[in-house]
Amino acid sequence: MEEVKNNKQLDFTALVKKLWPHRKTYYKVLPATLVATYLLMVCIPRFYRCSVSLAPEANSGSGGTLSSIASQFGLGDAFGKMSSSDAISAEIYPDVLASQNFIAQLMTTEITTKDADVKCNYYTYLRDKQKAAWWNVLLVKVMELFKPTPPDSYNGKETLSVFNLTKRQKDIFDLAKSNIKCVVDKKTDVVSITFTDQDPRVCAIMADATCQKLQEFIIDYRTNKARIDCEYYEKLCKNSEKEYQEALRAYAEYSDAHTSTIMTTYQAKQESLENEMQAKYNVYTAMNTQRQSAYAKLQEATPAFTVIESASMPVKPAGPKRMMVSIAMMMLSFFVLSGWLLVKKS
Repeated sequence: MEEVKNNKQLDFTALVKKLWPHRKTYYKVLPATLVATYLLMVCIPRFYRCSVSLAPEANSGSGGTLSSIASQFGLGDAFGKMSSSDAISAEIYPDVLASQNFIAQLMTTEITTKDADVKCNYYTYLRDKQKAAWWNVLLVKVMELFKPTPPDSYNGKETLSVFNLTKRQKDIFDLAKSNIKCVVDKKTDVVSITFTDQDPRVCAIMADATCQKLQEFIIDYRTNKARIDCEYYEKLCKNSEKEYQEALRAYAEYSDAHTSTIMTTYQAKQESLENEMQAKYNVYTAMNTQRQSAYAKLQEATPAFTVIESASMPVKPAGPKRMMVSIAMMMLSFFVLSGWLLVKKS
């Protein structure tokens, strides 16, 4: 063991002796690499991140108790999918946020930058107000010389139809999609949304807007059937009320016109109108009860949300890590240079 250690020590010492005469090369290359990398990193715009998290109310129906018991034995996911009444589970939320329809709704969000110099919708902001490294700007201009991009007439004020997007609109949608990251905790169903942007205020505004749009999506989905039932019974209730009012008016007019009449024919007619009026009233009462029940079910189906972490404007940028990248590149250049010198002198 001592001989192996001595050999390693001797090898390391010999390596240093071989490289020591070239120390001036290191004095030139390493600082130059550090400065050059840092100057390149400065050209890359800084970006910020804002995170929000919320916990939607579970809608597992009668299987909630059994599901919680099954989760203790590691069967919570499988049992939850069988017992849940939702066709769209929490695991699908990241795909929902990445869908074109969801991104189209975000594009109309009004934003304001930190210095208040830019006030517009998010689509216009991504299209006209984004910063980029100089080499990316140069590359885009060169590509436009060979293939000019047609002007974009969309102003971002109304929701854009995703049926026929242009290439430029598709690129902007992809850029917005890359700024959103959604993670769902399978054990707690807590949804964490992280939004990335070059401006801290825009970052916080869009993170909050994304959270609100997701809540609206969940509410619309879970209450869709209940809302259809409410509209259906509302229509039936109005029709039955109208028929009851007409029957009541016919009965009242006939009774007022034959107040002193004692003929059996008129009494039979009056009794028939009264029965018809009573039947219409019973139908109206039943429809009104069904309508109230439908609205109660709508309220029951509407989920509640617990916002665990709300949107807050970030103070420090999340990247790029200019100094760390510069140091990493300097260390890489050290090993590359050392290897090149050893091979060259061997």
